[in-house]
Amino acid sequence: MNHSGYAALVMAKKAPPPKSLESWIWDAACSIRGAKDAPKFKDYILPLIFAKRLCDVFDDEVSRIGKEVGSRERAFQVVAADHKLVRFYLPLVPDNPEHPVWSVIRTISEKIGEEVTSHMRAIAKENPLLSGIIDRVDFNATTHGQRDLDDDRLSNLIEAISIKRLGLDDVDADIIGQSYEYLIRKFAEGGGQSAGEFYTPGEVGEIMARVLDPEPGMAIYDPTCGSGGLLIKCELALEAKGRDSSAPLKLFGQEYTPETWAMANMNMIIHDMEGQIEIGDTFKNPKFRRGGKLQTFDRVVANPMWNQKEFSEADYDADEFDRFLAGAGFPGKSSADWGWVQHIYASLNENGRAAVVLDTGAASRGSGNAGTNKEKTVRQWFVDQDLIESVLYLPENLFYNTTAPGVVLFLNRAKPKARQGKVFLVNASMVYEKGDPKNFIPAKGIQRIADTLIAWKEEDKLSRIVDLTELKKNDYNISPSRYIHTADAETYRPIAEIVEELNTLEAEALEIDKALKEILEKIGI
Repeated sequence: MNHSGYAALVMAKKAPPPKSLESWIWDAACSIRGAKDAPKFKDYILPLIFAKRLCDVFDDEVSRIGKEVGSRERAFQVVAADHKLVRFYLPLVPDNPEHPVWSVIRTISEKIGEEVTSHMRAIAKENPLLSGIIDRVDFNATTHGQRDLDDDRLSNLIEAISIKRLGLDDVDADIIGQSYEYLIRKFAEGGGQSAGEFYTPGEVGEIMARVLDPEPGMAIYDPTCGSGGLLIKCELALEAKGRDSSAPLKLFGQEYTPETWAMANMNMIIHDMEGQIEIGDTFKNPKFRRGGKLQTFDRVVANPMWNQKEFSEADYDADEFDRFLAGAGFPGKSSADWGWVQHIYASLNENGRAAVVLDTGAASRGSGNAGTNKEKTVRQWFVDQDLIESVLYLPENLFYNTTAPGVVLFLNRAKPKARQGKVFLVNASMVYEKGDPKNFIPAKGIQRIADTLIAWKEEDKLSRIVDLTELKKNDYNISPSRYIHTADAETYRPIAEIVEELNTLEAEALEIDKALKEILEKIGI
């Protein structure tokens, strides 16, 4: 459908029935083809919804100024002369100043992809903060001569987005923010393996934020921030406690993938939060530095990609920031999980605390095996230094890129005296409800898990305080499933954990065979 003019469209269309913002935002996303195809077009959909919010808020600001200067027409002239009067200046002026700013985009009738791209670039040019964020996508892009998103489908998307107003008087920042997060989650549901690169289940982030309990004005950092959800959850946790709103958190994040970096920035702005999100490989090139050293923070939250294999021992040896200390260091090439934990520890100030999501195998790999295991050696260093405060074992099938349960490791550089020499373990593997396509932790479950972790409250089949001496006796296995059994029958270990350990043993055997072969070749056998 081509657009023939804003006024004609308004006259021709009946008002749609009321819908929740979440329902509308998903319906808009599905307007291209349907729910099945929506996730693959997320790089087009998210910037357009973001632009709609910018347009409607700008509209409200122009109308407010118009009341002061006599008319909207005059207000457009005033803000064009002084961009500081609005948060984001949009160089979009409708032919009729009484029409919405969004109508400039809604009424494009020819070369829609080309025109939308031009408008997005014009907005970015006027707002350096949005450069690389709103103008990253070319709505006119082609692959082998075929438009990735043709004008008809783009037009349908624009029209679907146009149905609901997203201005200051229509929807609060927290509601539009929640809806945007909902949309990102829906994209994750259909995103397969790639979903883990940008989305952590909201209930996991909420538990992490509640337990870390950030205070007003604190600096919070996520070295693998994805779409920024964990940082946003920390700010929301602060607001939920009614803390000093004049001292918001200082949010910092770094993300490797350009499209996801843009998503994080849009997510932050649409939540009406301000943060500094850098782009690049945190492991090899951390961007937050001070005086040649890593910048440190009050809190760190993270869900790094699990079991990364691309980092070699040479990468660890080449580190210039003292992240990989003697006694810890290289955790082996098969998984960088504990390498990320070392980066996170190095990024904490002297009173800092952290919560990091890891594969369950990171809590137990190498324990009980004959010989040495590099990953276990790093884990042992953290236990012996008494830096681990708690470990949370999550339910299975929560994450969008795996059915594995995962654990959350809580670090504390300044453990209270009463907690020193101990680690608090929580096995929440049974605290969930079945969902489609993924399980989820209900609100009562979130509250139960968070309260248990905060209070160090022991409960049968859920939680235990374990002395470091017991962890050492169990060869530094810190998996809650090893110490807290949820079944009434004979105790068992989760299948995913057993499979992970078998894979590790197989990899170790291959390394030993390779080393033995090299030795035998050298001596001529």
